Amino acid sequence: MGVPKFYRWISERYPCLSEVVKEHQIPEFDNLYLDMNGIIHQCSHPNDEDVHFRISEEKIFADIFHYLEVLFRIIKPRKVFFMAVDGVAPRAKMNQQRGRRFRSAKEAEDKIKKALEKGEVLPSEARFDSNCITPGTDFMARLQEQLKYFVNSKLSTDNAWKGVNVYLSGHETPGEGEHKIMEFIRRENSEPGHDPNTRHCLYGLDADLMMLGLTSHEPHFSLLREEVRFGGKKNQKRITAPEETTFHLLHLSLFREYIDYEFSEVKNKISFEYDLERIIDDWILMGFLVGNDFIPHLPHLHINQDALPLLYRTYISVLPTLGGYLNENGHLNLGNFEKYLEKLSEFDREHFNEVFVDLKWFESKVGNKYLNEAAGLAAEEAHSKDARRKDPVRHAPAMHTQRSFKYRCEDGEEEDMFEAEFRQYKRTYYMTKMGVEVVSDEFLANQALCYVEGIQWILHYYYHGVQSWSWYYPHHYAPFLSDVRNIAHLKLTFDMGKPFMPFQQLLGVLPAASKDLLPQSYRHLMTSENSSIIEYYPLDFKTDLNGKQQEWEAVVLIPFIDERCLLAAMEPYNDHMTKAEKARNRHTECAVYSYHAELDYPYTSTLPELFPSIMHCHVRVTSVPMDAWHVSLSHVGRSDNSSQLYFLGFPTLQHIRHKFYKKKHGVVVFQQSSRGENMMLEITRSKEEPVCGDVAALVLGCSVFVNWPHLEEARVTAVSDGESKFFLEEPAGVQKLYDRDSPPPTKVTYLSDREQKDWVKDVQGITEHFSKRKGIVVNETAVVLYAQLLTGRKYVPGQSGQVHLEKQWSKQIMPFAYQTIVKDIKAFDSSSTRFQTLEELFPPTTTVFMVGNPYYGAMGEVQESSDVIKEGRVWVVFTVPCEPPMEALIQNQHKYCVKYSPGYVLASRLGITSYLVSRFSGSIFVGRGSKKNPHGEQKANVGLNLKFNKKNEEVPGYTKRTEKEWLYSDAVEELMSEYLDRFSEVFDLVSRNSHDDVFYEDDIWPAEYENGAEKVKEITSWLKTHPVADVARASCDLQILDKAIVERIEEEVVKAKVKKSSEKVRVTVRPRLLFRPLEQQHGVVPDPDAEYHLFDRVVNVRESFSVPLGLRGTVIGIKAADREAEVLYEVVFDEEFAGGLTIRCAAGRGYRLPPCALINLSHGGRVEQGFHKLTAVVKPQPASSHQHNKGQLVGLNHSPRSPFISTQVGTGVETLQRRYTHTHSHRRAHHTHTHTHTHTYIYIYIFLPTCLQQTEFEELIANLKISKGNESAPAKEPTSQTEEPLSPQSFAMVGTSTHWLVLRYSAATMGDSVLPASSAAAVPPLPSSQPSSMVPSVASELTRICMGLGMAPPDFTFMRSRQGLLVYQVKLSSGLVVQGPQCQSENEAKEKAALFALQRLVSVVCVLPVSLCVSSFSFSFVMSIFDQCLHICGLLMPPQGYGPLHWGMPLPPHQGQPFYGGTFPGARPQAPSVPIGSHNQFVPLQVGAPGPVSIVHIKSPQQKSYACIYMAKRCILIVFWDITTEK
Repeated sequence: MGVPKFYRWISERYPCLSEVVKEHQIPEFDNLYLDMNGIIHQCSHPNDEDVHFRISEEKIFADIFHYLEVLFRIIKPRKVFFMAVDGVAPRAKMNQQRGRRFRSAKEAEDKIKKALEKGEVLPSEARFDSNCITPGTDFMARLQEQLKYFVNSKLSTDNAWKGVNVYLSGHETPGEGEHKIMEFIRRENSEPGHDPNTRHCLYGLDADLMMLGLTSHEPHFSLLREEVRFGGKKNQKRITAPEETTFHLLHLSLFREYIDYEFSEVKNKISFEYDLERIIDDWILMGFLVGNDFIPHLPHLHINQDALPLLYRTYISVLPTLGGYLNENGHLNLGNFEKYLEKLSEFDREHFNEVFVDLKWFESKVGNKYLNEAAGLAAEEAHSKDARRKDPVRHAPAMHTQRSFKYRCEDGEEEDMFEAEFRQYKRTYYMTKMGVEVVSDEFLANQALCYVEGIQWILHYYYHGVQSWSWYYPHHYAPFLSDVRNIAHLKLTFDMGKPFMPFQQLLGVLPAASKDLLPQSYRHLMTSENSSIIEYYPLDFKTDLNGKQQEWEAVVLIPFIDERCLLAAMEPYNDHMTKAEKARNRHTECAVYSYHAELDYPYTSTLPELFPSIMHCHVRVTSVPMDAWHVSLSHVGRSDNSSQLYFLGFPTLQHIRHKFYKKKHGVVVFQQSSRGENMMLEITRSKEEPVCGDVAALVLGCSVFVNWPHLEEARVTAVSDGESKFFLEEPAGVQKLYDRDSPPPTKVTYLSDREQKDWVKDVQGITEHFSKRKGIVVNETAVVLYAQLLTGRKYVPGQSGQVHLEKQWSKQIMPFAYQTIVKDIKAFDSSSTRFQTLEELFPPTTTVFMVGNPYYGAMGEVQESSDVIKEGRVWVVFTVPCEPPMEALIQNQHKYCVKYSPGYVLASRLGITSYLVSRFSGSIFVGRGSKKNPHGEQKANVGLNLKFNKKNEEVPGYTKRTEKEWLYSDAVEELMSEYLDRFSEVFDLVSRNSHDDVFYEDDIWPAEYENGAEKVKEITSWLKTHPVADVARASCDLQILDKAIVERIEEEVVKAKVKKSSEKVRVTVRPRLLFRPLEQQHGVVPDPDAEYHLFDRVVNVRESFSVPLGLRGTVIGIKAADREAEVLYEVVFDEEFAGGLTIRCAAGRGYRLPPCALINLSHGGRVEQGFHKLTAVVKPQPASSHQHNKGQLVGLNHSPRSPFISTQVGTGVETLQRRYTHTHSHRRAHHTHTHTHTHTYIYIYIFLPTCLQQTEFEELIANLKISKGNESAPAKEPTSQTEEPLSPQSFAMVGTSTHWLVLRYSAATMGDSVLPASSAAAVPPLPSSQPSSMVPSVASELTRICMGLGMAPPDFTFMRSRQGLLVYQVKLSSGLVVQGPQCQSENEAKEKAALFALQRLVSVVCVLPVSLCVSSFSFSFVMSIFDQCLHICGLLMPPQGYGPLHWGMPLPPHQGQPFYGGTFPGARPQAPSVPIGSHNQFVPLQVGAPGPVSIVHIKSPQQKSYACIYMAKRCILIVFWDITTEK
């Protein structure tokens, strides 16, 4: 059942009510209830717009099972898991079901017809008919069997399920799913031993579930549903990973308090006791008046037209005049309700007065008013006389009304005119809507009776269960409020009856188009002209919006089926059913499943090829009688929340003093500002302003609760008032809680100007978030706390083999306003310690993972450890599998990457402007009519939708966003070229009207014979059928590996599997190095120090998870986030598994996981080797970002958004020293001369541009003239050098870190001794064709550099676009091809293209190792080598240099970080102070003394080995030499 727009309106009026949460933020629950039909629909027909969509039944079942597993794991119910499938519904609901199914069948038929008319070829397989999700169909019977299998399987094999009672109420159990759930809750509530603190979670998509939850009056009740997005295109994604799914958790605990605030002003006005529970009951009743699945809405009462505030205002004004409440625990107080409706009926006249002020307009719409009025009055008078003779009492009020009307006619002609028009207006409504000829008093009285009966039936249904299976509201429309009168005397009784049988309901709700879902014997009743009930199955029918806006809200005008006629028509054919059909046509009881270890029997699967049989089933099944949960009509649901405990995750407004009021504040709950009033909360100012020092003494180092009212525990690490700060002075990695007995180590400092500005920004951010999202005014903030959020609890070994749970805190530090935090509250903590000792924590056969070296990340099994447990160790057998080699793939990844180009390059190829590329790759809106004469507000989006600036999203394989610009792949060029060929007129208009936001059909296609609407449909249809429409867009913060690279990873994994070289090792391990997957450790990262890069190998360490425990995979994507717990890693796993996603990989092998689910195997390897390999392609961090943790050169990793790609070269001097040591020892071992001979070995490492290929490098070495006489140089050491370049940032960072490493080593070993350096030999420059006084042209400089490097001169070619603009392309002999921007003149185009080529040429570098042996040695000789190297490098930069490039900016200098800045793996980089482009990103190289060359000399303690590092602007030369005496 649903109440359209109700959920959104309530969530916006009460902003804190609906909390957007991730998986790790969902609180603990005792009971989880699932309204299953929403899940079934979502898994079987996710997109009804796609007529080509087909899905197998097996796939549907598998998806449903996966969805159930996901929800169970997210909520983790402690006691009860209740799955309720809709059974046969009450007759009142069947009318709505019937209308919905008729409409869906007609819509599906229309879509197929349109597709065929367009020439589309549809699949030969039958489409899935969603109408089969109705009790009694074959599909539902098969689903029920699979659900039984699923429950038995999970209880027998999954430890997380074993302590839970699982209720399965299937389609054969009568009743709607959510109401079967409420029957269970009511029964539990009425039990004598019921725990009032039971925590309930009800999952479902219907908005009226909040009403059902409130009827229980349970204090800890929440509703869970997927995030709802309004205002945009409905997202039709199928099943996604739960870690990336955003949930709405609606807290009824807060809802109760908001309702209290809504009606608080009546507290001092009423003469009877103010009871919140009864106010809530009345609120539920008022919600029924705007319509639901059982009765239609009252005329003109629409939620989007402020109907609910009207109902509330009326209630507040009327309640003081009543002697009690309207809804007495599900029983309607008819006297009070009549007075309420009488006051509310004033709205009818007010609305009429607003709409029909103009009498002439009214007459033009209705016709001749006076004739209609006279005819209507005469007919009513004649009918009334007859009725009054039979029942004078009942019709007395009508007589009085007519008399009073006549008197008013005499008193005032104007008032008489209004009343006459009002009566005629209502009469017209009844005559046109309900088809009556005479609107008599008897008709109106019957309307009032039916409506009040409907209200009472619904109240019983919500509070006591079904009180009549056969009652239903017999009209499509509701009466006017002013006509629901004289109801106080009514006696409302209901006949219980019995529910339909499944096939009776099928015939009652299905259209003829779905006749195949019925048994063969009944199908002709829907289609045969001789059928006695054929009138109930019209092939065509009308719908009426009746004041609504959306087509799905329209009234479906089909006849109500007559129960007696239906049963009579079916009777002759009941015996023609098959045995299987008769078995489906029955009612069965709900079953409860529970785990019992002593039971052990096989359970046979009905789909063994998909779901294997259960060899050892340990499940006991117990039936629950159908009437076991019925409660009496006298049952009263009361809230009993006497406990003072605060239950985490169930927020309350009580902890902070505040005031409340309603105001139109534009709070943003659903992606856009709300239009109606918001219930605002304003935190009361403290009498005394808090003092920073006092606050620090109170909370520093302690745990508090933040993010009121949705409280989360956090540990305070700093306190600041904007001028000074108090912070914990702790060693790195320490996260200790301090108490009064052990005060924290505190340090006080004053803030710098920069830190003061950051403090102000924090305050502004906090204030805006509370105001615009939560509707909370925090007022002035004097003190800010900086704290770490709680991530979970972890078992920590203590003394003497004891273990204890220790809270784990996030590495990220976040700011919170002091007045918004809560401290000193008593919170309920259910995660009590289950294990006391190591023996209990690590019993034999327990699965654990290693988080130390060796065997980092290996999964193992605990062995009997009694012999070593006293020594604080545990025996474990680890399985160490063979890991696939990734090094070669990492180095060659550029070969498989999608190549992206800036927009101007794409524009030049297409012959259009960059503006058009930018516009058409986004959204282009086309409206009806013309710009001068638009027709309505309807707009169609004909853009390619490949980039989303506001949402910060891109389409992998098509678009990519850098810090400055958008880049496009060749696929975009092909797509846009096709668009240009098909619909060039759209491009022409957009280019002429570049400042417009909306374009119009008649302006694009002005000719009379051109149908603009059809053209727009043609464009949108073409875009929908294009493969790009199926590509999921991704966040721009997501660093990814392209599909081609992922395919190579999968190939490497397959090769490694062939080896099958896993080994087992048995070792004793200290417990602190073991990670055991436990529920208490939910959210705890196994190794907080691990850093993740693309290509990293990982292992899943979470139990009861979609991904099997211990399954290994490779990181192919990293999604950054503002909060540590929200970072996600895309992983392609080594094997396919149930529930796996397809993320640029083979089907069923991908998944997205948080850091707490993984151990990074590659990180363990890096730690073991003592240095970090360059294995990832990640975003370049701003210079101010402190990502250099533990000396890691993280800055060497760069983004695919940058044209710079890192290559694996080692880090700085470490790599060079290793190569030197290896070669030195190798040569010493192989010299066998018997006489003494002195050799000087020189090892030269030159950092030069990668445009020097291997042959060119050999020429360079030959030009250096290093060899002396006939001596030959020793063979070069083998190297894994690739052709891939480092970025300029990486190049500069290597030089900087190398330089400082050498300086430290030099200071430690040499003291003041420095080797002398000779002056360098002069190297003549290459001849230049231009005078030195003139700045050379870029094209000539490019030619000069290419010739100096031994390359052929560059090849310049140009082409002209359709607009007459010129584009130059530069091709170098090294294979580099660069395209310039569009320009007006040929010279300008050539110069800019040359500049781009030169930029690319100098922006990549490589490392060239040289090993030489010479007999004699001098420093002048080394300097001559270096100067010649400098000359070669100097070719890349003319003496005059180039000015700054207009499209790029250097990175800002390091300014230091705010003291509260949190650093964690996957942190989203802070926005730089200046825009950063993808070009010219150079980190300033601050090395040595000023001047062109910086020289550092090192001498070893043995005076035998020396090293020099020579650094210039674009070259680093590192020379190791060794003077060896050999015999």
